[in-house]
Amino acid sequence: MLWVILILLGIGPLSAQICTGSLGENIFQQGDFGSGSSNFLENDPMIAPGYFYTTNPPPNDGFYTITNHTGEWANLYDTWLEIGDNSADPNGYMMVVNAEFEPGLFYDQVIDGLCENTFFEFSADVINMIRQEVADHLLPNVSFLIDDQELYSTGPIPQNETWQTFGFTFVTAPGQTSVRLSLRNNAPGGIGNDLALDNISFRACGPQAFILPETVANICLDGAPIPIEATIIGDQYQTPVYQWQRSLDGGGTWNDISGANDSVYFHSDLPSGLYHYRFLLANAPANLSNNKCRVISSTKVVRVPPKFFLINDTICEGLTAVLGIREFNESGTYTDSLTSVIGCDSIVTLNLTVVPDPGLEIDYLSSDLSCHDSQDGSITVNQVINGTQPYQYFLNQEPLLDLSKDNLPGGTYILAASDHFGCEITETVEINVPDPFRIDLGRDITIPLGSEIEIQSNPNMPVQTFEWSIITDQICLQNCEGIRFFPVQDQVIGLIATTGNGCVDRDSIRIVIDRSVRMSFPNAFSPNGDGNNDFFNGFSDGRGILGIERLLIFNRWGGLIWQESNLPTDDPSRGWDGSGKDDTVPTGVYLFVAEVRLVDQSLVTMSGDVFLLR
Repeated sequence: MLWVILILLGIGPLSAQICTGSLGENIFQQGDFGSGSSNFLENDPMIAPGYFYTTNPPPNDGFYTITNHTGEWANLYDTWLEIGDNSADPNGYMMVVNAEFEPGLFYDQVIDGLCENTFFEFSADVINMIRQEVADHLLPNVSFLIDDQELYSTGPIPQNETWQTFGFTFVTAPGQTSVRLSLRNNAPGGIGNDLALDNISFRACGPQAFILPETVANICLDGAPIPIEATIIGDQYQTPVYQWQRSLDGGGTWNDISGANDSVYFHSDLPSGLYHYRFLLANAPANLSNNKCRVISSTKVVRVPPKFFLINDTICEGLTAVLGIREFNESGTYTDSLTSVIGCDSIVTLNLTVVPDPGLEIDYLSSDLSCHDSQDGSITVNQVINGTQPYQYFLNQEPLLDLSKDNLPGGTYILAASDHFGCEITETVEINVPDPFRIDLGRDITIPLGSEIEIQSNPNMPVQTFEWSIITDQICLQNCEGIRFFPVQDQVIGLIATTGNGCVDRDSIRIVIDRSVRMSFPNAFSPNGDGNNDFFNGFSDGRGILGIERLLIFNRWGGLIWQESNLPTDDPSRGWDGSGKDDTVPTGVYLFVAEVRLVDQSLVTMSGDVFLLR
């Protein structure tokens, strides 16, 4: 696949570079392919011999189209770039050609009306249409032929997603007034070899032609003529000839100045205004008369200020108008002779009208900060009354262009407005900062295992939402302003609280669990059936203990004589009743081991001795 490109060709001494001097008019007036609101050109421009034109892009092999943006195509190839033409015009067209599979000529044109022994530049902007990240695609390679002789080749054009200008200069041979230009595709079609082409240019190339200095020249209406001098850098033209031109519409159209054919032109007395000058340059009189064989210099601007100035001004009462070194604050007509900064004398007449101050009033709205640390204050002007439009608005002496200012920090602002005549109104606007929103969960605490705890957030203003971070089930208090729960492990409890205005505060508290076992066993009991101390069991303060997983009793030689599992604590009617494996045991000292189950499901082993008394 190939997109057509046109690039620089040459005859005679050839240099593979763009012209470094001044250029003439573009012989290819259609070289930028024009522009249009339609995505593609409706009619076949007949510029690609041997190819078919399509209005249903993308073009297939052997087809071409003129388009202003490939991104608007319904079926753009996945490997192609989405681009417009290489100009500032959003509707500018470029040329697209999908090459044949076999290398060969794809462009051929004869250009006549040229001048002999004259330098020309031929150039065009080209881009490889394959995306940079796509692999294994052919790179375009185009040769340029003049009169069937190859004089220039682009070489492989890389996938760099960048428009490039290719070109070269050449000089026509003695007696030569026309050339045949041809383009040949050297890469086969198929996968890759896709290009976009724009800004084809074929121009005369000459030495650098300047009018120096480049700054605007000023001349008084009755001043002496000033010289405008041509500067030429380069030896391409051994006997240069000139034609000065002047534009009265800012460079839109140019007209020859009769008889102005010297290297210096004198600007003489003319009506006030701006004058644009340039000169045409060629190496022979015949070439100068041929717009295909001459180059164009840079532009010089001459300014002629007027001699008489009339100023009509209206100001507000209390203001002053300045004319020269004098100030006026009353209605009237005033005249003064002044000298401008460029030394020209002028007569200035001021028609001044002073209007009474109407007493402007400014209607505005302001909003305070929603939160202490936010910057969401605003000031909006609704209208100004009693004045004359248009109005100007200022906030802290800066223009208030959209009549509103958002995202303001708290503080004092100066809002001002002035009308068409300079009458002013100033207002002081205060954007208030609310108190900081705070919550306080208190200090870190340590509690016994199995104890219930209550935490309060203590907000200093109404809260809309509370987001507690806790790993234990809890009971909300007062819409979750506080919580109550039984912690069974160490943890950090966090809280994010948000007010109705969106103000947010955070706090956390660390809960440390004291796992000391608060349980004791008697050192003696008397299992005699009198209803007092008949059983040996553990007793606790009721917090943190689920029960005795297993209670073991040993004699003094270490022999196990009694055991029981899942024994509740604090029950005087449960526990060891003084029995052994086979019978009751005698009075004496016995050893015990108790495996105590805590509320966090951990086991704690306690041991000791007990005196059994019968």
